[in-house]
Amino acid sequence: MNWWELFETAGPVLLKGAGYTLLFAVSSMVLGLLLGFIVALVRVARVPVAAQAAAFYVSAMRGTPLLVQIFVIYYGLPSVGIEFEPVTAGILALTLNVAAYLSESMRGAIAGVERGQWDAGLSLGFSWWQSMRYIVAPQALRLAVPSLSNSLISLIKDTSLVSVITVTELMLATKEVIAQTFQPLPLYLAAAALYWMLSASFERVQRRVEVKLEEAHRR
Repeated sequence: MNWWELFETAGPVLLKGAGYTLLFAVSSMVLGLLLGFIVALVRVARVPVAAQAAAFYVSAMRGTPLLVQIFVIYYGLPSVGIEFEPVTAGILALTLNVAAYLSESMRGAIAGVERGQWDAGLSLGFSWWQSMRYIVAPQALRLAVPSLSNSLISLIKDTSLVSVITVTELMLATKEVIAQTFQPLPLYLAAAALYWMLSASFERVQRRVEVKLEEAHRR
């Protein structure tokens, strides 16, 4: 079987796996951004017990391998009566992991906004939350975009780990085709190319978002 025939056979399988990879990446990105922003707000607001719980969560997620987290959620939780389907477990693990990193990026960006911006909000009669929403958060977002984007692009590659819980995303799909064709080199190269194309697409989106935010800031 030559390479052209191989890709004709493997192409649909790899593209289907890439579709699952995209599903995991986008779902985890959206949910991770929401959860990460909430965690960052809790830590910045310094709500006593909640801030400590958020700090512990971030430390635990950043201090343990994502693979272990996937195993705990999919294989460990059923022992205490909590069970997830493979796709749900994968998205949950990726979301919890990336949210911890995103929260730190957001917290650092919020801390990077000048104190005078807070004072300006308070002088206008805004509450702490109103100052955050209308003044600080928009500026912090502009500062955080590069760091957030790096975490999100890394997430695309991290989706390969959900193959260990029988989700046929791109990596597992590649392994299954290799088991049938015994052609590891071209198929792994094809998988790498698909991961690269997905990452490059998100990089283009990142650059466009940065330009739009910069233009909005100048206005």
